[in-house]
Amino acid sequence: MTVAPGDPVRRPVCVRPGTVVTLVLSPRTDGKRWTAARSSAPALVLVTGRQVAADGTAHVSLRAAGTRGGSAEITVSAKEPDLAGTGGVGFTLDVTVTPYAREG
Repeated sequence: MTVAPGDPVRRPVCVRPGTVVTLVLSPRTDGKRWTAARSSAPALVLVTGRQVAADGTAHVSLRAAGTRGGSAEITVSAKEPDLAGTGGVGFTLDVTVTPYAREG
């Protein structure tokens, strides 16, 4: 999933258990840099990797739990490069994990 400047700052996505999502956040136009990525429910959706390229593009890898269903909010922070702290939320991904139907 790619997020570019001008896109909504909040998006929903529905996935199956075990799904890996790569979130690509294009460089920001306001001078801020992508910093941290956090999950509100790491037992359900875990942030498994985060890299920021020299051009400011951030790549965040997410993995949905293997069997459970539920929802998690993934927040990615952005801040001015010369300021201390984690910064404010720049993008939010609302992830709903929907398990496969059981037979029987």
